[in-house]
Amino acid sequence: MNLQIVELFEKMGTVEFWEQLFLSFQILGPLVPMLIAMVEAFIPALPLIAIVTLNVAAHGVILGFVYSWVGSVVGSILFFALCRKLFKPRIARFADKHPKIQKARNWVNGINKKALFFFFTMPFTPSCFVNFAMGVSDFDGKTYVKIMAGAKVVMLLLLALFGQSVVQAFENPIFIVLAVLLVVVLYLVSKYIRKKHNLD
Repeated sequence: MNLQIVELFEKMGTVEFWEQLFLSFQILGPLVPMLIAMVEAFIPALPLIAIVTLNVAAHGVILGFVYSWVGSVVGSILFFALCRKLFKPRIARFADKHPKIQKARNWVNGINKKALFFFFTMPFTPSCFVNFAMGVSDFDGKTYVKIMAGAKVVMLLLLALFGQSVVQAFENPIFIVLAVLLVVVLYLVSKYIRKKHNLD
């Protein structure tokens, strides 16, 4: 068993292993990458950055970005609609008895559109939490969809660039340095935003 694990890690360290993985993923077509990105909207533990990188590696920058964007936007809309339909009435009744929760709802209801757009552009901000908060609020649904979809264009383009850097790193290691720098910058900015708005 231990020998098999060692052999697997050795294979993962080869370019051939990853090329075969990307080829296998490419054969699956557009539906699977879109579904994986969609599921991420419901399960925040799934790393969106890894999903986009895999999509870009398998389908190229443009298609990888498009598949990731479509899946992520559809997933966010479904999660938002689910929260608004099922959880909003319960949260509203609960908030009437708890001033702090009502205060939080009031803050979400009156959130600045620019701030909301900026939240969604940061890949390390908890988008699942933002979707939930907007879903149980009185924020206009159509406005939410427009802001979220537009912001995800920016965010997923950044992740697609990271994914392309990872792919090119197989040919030129300097790109992995650029990819790491991009992730560090995005993480630090996201952490600052989470801290500023008490989202940690």
